[in-house]
Amino acid sequence: MDGRVSAAEGAAAPLDDARKRQIVVGVLTAMFLAALDQTIVAPAMTTIGQSLGHVQYLPWVISAYLITGTAVTPLYGKLADIHGRRPILFLAVSIFMVGSIVCAIAPTLAVLIGGRAIQGLGGGGLIALAQTVLGDLVPPKQRAKFAAQISAVWATASLAGPIVGGVFAQHLHWSLVFWINLPIGLVAFAMMSGPLKHLPFRPRPHRLDVPGAALVVAGTSSAMLALSLGRMSGEWGSPSVLGLAGAAVLAAGLFAWRVLSFEEPLIPVSVLKDRVVAFGTSAVALGMAAFVGLTTIVPAFFETQDKVSPDIAAMGLISMGAGAVIGAAITGRMMPRMRRYRMPGILGHVLSVASLAALAATAPSGSFFLSEALLFFYGLGLGPIFPIATVSVQNAVAQHDLGAATGLLAFLRSMGAAFGVAILGAIVLGAGAHGEGGSAAAMAIDPESFRWAFLVATASTAAALCCLIAMPERALRDTMEPSAPPAE
Repeated sequence: MDGRVSAAEGAAAPLDDARKRQIVVGVLTAMFLAALDQTIVAPAMTTIGQSLGHVQYLPWVISAYLITGTAVTPLYGKLADIHGRRPILFLAVSIFMVGSIVCAIAPTLAVLIGGRAIQGLGGGGLIALAQTVLGDLVPPKQRAKFAAQISAVWATASLAGPIVGGVFAQHLHWSLVFWINLPIGLVAFAMMSGPLKHLPFRPRPHRLDVPGAALVVAGTSSAMLALSLGRMSGEWGSPSVLGLAGAAVLAAGLFAWRVLSFEEPLIPVSVLKDRVVAFGTSAVALGMAAFVGLTTIVPAFFETQDKVSPDIAAMGLISMGAGAVIGAAITGRMMPRMRRYRMPGILGHVLSVASLAALAATAPSGSFFLSEALLFFYGLGLGPIFPIATVSVQNAVAQHDLGAATGLLAFLRSMGAAFGVAILGAIVLGAGAHGEGGSAAAMAIDPESFRWAFLVATASTAAALCCLIAMPERALRDTMEPSAPPAE
């Protein structure tokens, strides 16, 4: 990972359209690797528990990945700015594949959980690095066009993951949900290896803030562990949960001091102070808190309200996901031609807030089809935030800070999702250890709790709307670098 190699790469001939398309396919394959892993494992959880035992610890199969993946996300962004995109992306895919092998051959649940933690160390960088590479290919004004392809990746993973995972676990072997990552990872390697050598990269003298990185990892891990323990035990006031929360707050305070005092912190002060970055990343975090949190309670909502089977209840999520994909894809195509490109996101969030408020008002007396329609409109309104926030944040920073800014966006997106799962799960499911992988009927859920969960999701989406309104709307540039420091 020598900067001199990167300099040679940066001096290579400009990329033609064929190489750009090959890079896009390769990085989207890497993104699919991470997206699929978030949906394919859950259907196999029951079978894994039957095979390896210690069912009470099954939630850690999911939590271990989230903890390590979230903690290292901003570190990948900075490393990509120092050493170039290609070696760091290859490192992330390699670590992810090693973790997949450990999971596939795990003889005990403890080894499987360890493998999932290794997977997270690699997977935490895949989505942020893929978006950073896409940001290197074209100026910000054209980047929103990738929204359709990115949305298609997430839609495919969302639909194929549960189906493939269920088939593997029920008819073949649960380890295949991890073995499948190897051929997909090898395809990503093959597609990216050659063209990424020619990806433009201008090295600058950088130093990695190791103490700052350690504080981010320690603080994020403590926060995620506190959320996981609280959600699984239901004892949010226990000494272990409070101790971990205190450690997370302390690490956050020390990191803030480090950012202000160190010459080149993990996340540059100029990036953190930028109002576009601050409000754009906050909007995504708040939006994802509601969206991902809802994915954990909506199946139980349908089981409780409409008395449908767990598989039909899980299918109820498709309308919400489909709406988000359609909203993101349409907005991505419109953005390059729009001067007021925030407007689809603002109007969309108004629709999302109204849809969630209606869902709260009709719960638990509404029909299955009414709830499906409201969830579709909610997803349709939320979808535009993803291309708008990503392009706006990347448009606001210099090219040498692109990785750090994109990593920060992915980091806060993951943190928002984790908080959303913990908060909405606590409202509806209480002690989540009793509900993991189980049906709503077996958990005696109070139907009124769904109304409160939908109201909390409404408030989070409304806060995201406020952040989006407050985010400055700078003209999308046709060049890779800003011509002058932005003025509000």
